[in-house]
Amino acid sequence: MPRARLCSRWGGRVLPLLLAYICYLLLGATIFQLLEKQAESQSRDRFQFEKLRFLENYTCLDQQAVEQFVQVIMEAWVKGVNPKGNSTNPSNWDFGSSFFFAGTVVTTIGYGNLAPSTEAGQVFCVFYALVGIPLNVVFLNHLGTGLRAHLTMLERWEDQPRRSQLLQTLGLALFLALGTLLILILPPMIFSHVEGWSFSEGFYFAFITLSTIGFGDYVVGTDPSKHYLSVYRSLAAIWILLGLAWLALVLPLGPLLLHRRSQLWLLGRGLGLKEGGAPETDGLPRPQKTPISA
Repeated sequence: MPRARLCSRWGGRVLPLLLAYICYLLLGATIFQLLEKQAESQSRDRFQFEKLRFLENYTCLDQQAVEQFVQVIMEAWVKGVNPKGNSTNPSNWDFGSSFFFAGTVVTTIGYGNLAPSTEAGQVFCVFYALVGIPLNVVFLNHLGTGLRAHLTMLERWEDQPRRSQLLQTLGLALFLALGTLLILILPPMIFSHVEGWSFSEGFYFAFITLSTIGFGDYVVGTDPSKHYLSVYRSLAAIWILLGLAWLALVLPLGPLLLHRRSQLWLLGRGLGLKEGGAPETDGLPRPQKTPISA
């Protein structure tokens, strides 16, 4: 009987969550279809029109020759070779670009615009990811734990005066604001300036990267018409690692900041004290300290 009750409770929690998850996926699929399908159709029609016009202008070519040339372009693109420009395009496998690629592997971003094409490179990539991904997780966890260790005073937050509580909350909010500025605001501005993107495109790239979604529609340092610094992509890889570490710290601190703010609001309204004067913590009164007489 208790087992059946436990299964019933588990099903009562999981089934609504599963239903909400499926509905969320269906909603996303519907909205993406409405937003993107027409643009895709227009792009496809334009491409077909350009192919027909190309054949009309160059009558010495036939449909099969054009299709073969398009196939060559697609294969080059899949292997990371930008078909625009000429043979002087920067290499995708110089040290800076290779460092950037290694970072996208261990962080599981995987933009998809570049991948090893040799058999040896593919085999090495598998074993490199098998070791590198857990190492990256451990590194980010330890880095986040180390940063949180400097905020241990927040654990004794309720024992401190109201003024100190307010200053700590403001300091934490300032820390989150500065981190947001240095990780999510300034880098998109720099990427937008260097790559010729709008700020919204730069911010979109930053979020898609740091969330490890990595669509690959925007990638830094890939425009053959631009001359990048040799360390540009390496610096971008370092920004990715720092951004992921900052997120590992911020995600637990965000709810903590909201919790502290709500407690300050309750204290300000006089609702956080019981009749005896002891502040409540998580619904339980804190024990009052007995003064030691001399």
